[in-house]
Amino acid sequence: MTGAPLRFVFDPTGEELAAARRCEADVFLEAYGNTIEEFEVEYGAYEGSTGFMTVLRDDGEAIAVARFIAPGPAGLKTLNDVSRPPWHVDGLRSARSAGIDPDRTWDIATIAVRRGEGRGGLCASAIYHGLIRAIYANDIEYVVMIMDSHARQLLTSLGMPTQALPGTKTGEYLGSASSTPLWAHVDRGLEQQRQESPDAYRLIRQGSGLDGIAMPSDWVWHRKSVAGSGAAPAGPA
Repeated sequence: MTGAPLRFVFDPTGEELAAARRCEADVFLEAYGNTIEEFEVEYGAYEGSTGFMTVLRDDGEAIAVARFIAPGPAGLKTLNDVSRPPWHVDGLRSARSAGIDPDRTWDIATIAVRRGEGRGGLCASAIYHGLIRAIYANDIEYVVMIMDSHARQLLTSLGMPTQALPGTKTGEYLGSASSTPLWAHVDRGLEQQRQESPDAYRLIRQGSGLDGIAMPSDWVWHRKSVAGSGAAPAGPA
């Protein structure tokens, strides 16, 4: 890797969280025209159940970020939003028909990587690796997301399978002309990746090739609000 070392921060606070939010806002404004005000409307109800992870440069600026939503009083945004146009689907019923346990599910709400950094592929891979590490550390079994088609193509290229939520199809969502409500069983998806795309498995599951990014040692989300335990489109990447 060329350039200054990078640092991965899970559950950032203070200035690191502010940098992560700036990165997310900048990328989504450029890609989909989403404004900060729109983000506040869309995600405000989930703030108490929201976590972030980010890749920072040595100057403290974020160049990649993911936002996730854990089960909480407002529910999971993806399962709520599929009731809206163009889907008009009961999200909880759809989840149950797929065998999803919402209490052990994270909503991968956004993934954003700044353009022009020259390390976009590395940072995107680090974010996916971080999500997997955090999912296992927090005893999560499923993920849901509404993902732009271009971001979904990246997941497919990495051998990470996803399925459309029952009753939904690709449609327009929050400035994306082509987004699909998706779900995945994490263990089954990784096992399929291990068999079909072993190089990608070593990168995403094991972190092989991410030596240029300093990783955290603690992946437990201490502010999580998973029901019963106390404990947007996702893209572009």
